[in-house]
Amino acid sequence: MKHRNGFNPLDRDQAHRKALKRSMVTSLFRHERIRTTKAKALEIRRAAEKLITRAKVDSVHNRRIVSARLFDEGIVAKLFNDIAKRMQERKGGYTRIIKLGERYGDAAEVVILELVDYQLDTGGKKEKKADKSEKKSKTKSDKAKAKAAE
Repeated sequence: MKHRNGFNPLDRDQAHRKALKRSMVTSLFRHERIRTTKAKALEIRRAAEKLITRAKVDSVHNRRIVSARLFDEGIVAKLFNDIAKRMQERKGGYTRIIKLGERYGDAAEVVILELVDYQLDTGGKKEKKADKSEKKSKTKSDKAKAKAAE
């Protein structure tokens, strides 16, 4: 029976589970988007949202608590200076889970866990193509103006 079990042990012992959560939460804050299984994502989401809530109030006490959970000081600084500032107006729900389907090998449900305000960087290529076409049209019009001036 599963009465009063507050978390999913993920079929790992305590030290392995703790290390897994630390590394995946660190990766989530570093990349702001990770791809993992649904069971892991649900557990990581709990830890990540608690850390973001803690980071919204920048104090020495909160920094020490977060530093005890995350070992990368650069990520702790990013959490307090960047991520927490962006989430300041939100009262919760800092992460989103997007379902991708089942993994081919073991049929595990695969999801993307990302921060809510994550923006995908796909606009850069389209803008470059648009800029090139604008430059071409400008050069053609400039040549036409030069011929008209002659």
